[in-house]
Amino acid sequence: MALLLFCMTVPGPRAQAAPAVPPGAWLMGTKVAIQIFDCSAMLCGRVIWLKASLNPEGLLKRDTLNPDPALRERQVCGPTIIWNVRPKGDDTWEGGWFYNPDDGATYRVSMVLKSADVIVARIYWGLPIFGETRTLVRVPMGTSAGWC
Repeated sequence: MALLLFCMTVPGPRAQAAPAVPPGAWLMGTKVAIQIFDCSAMLCGRVIWLKASLNPEGLLKRDTLNPDPALRERQVCGPTIIWNVRPKGDDTWEGGWFYNPDDGATYRVSMVLKSADVIVARIYWGLPIFGETRTLVRVPMGTSAGWC
């Protein structure tokens, strides 16, 4: 009986709350903005702005380097390029994927919300040491030309 009372009064391990996905528009570098959104309790992102949305012929840029021939005619502006980034803990996500239309390759990605307006992403091939860090800064939507 004493053991039962002890077990009822001692708190057990708490489930760690998943971080809230920071929605909004995020500028990645100087060439692209990504809309971050919740996709089945994971973090995803789609291209919503390009600094240079037209190719040299004056047409909307296409995903010409995509390894899937069926996707090479889709516009670069609009598709989801970050997906399945799972919550890990406080303001941290990992284990997701990042597709780069600039080279047609898909990489691993992990992300950390550093402040309300800054996300740091690690984009890598295989292990995080084989990659680069990118900073995403929250921006207001629709403030310049190039929005999808």
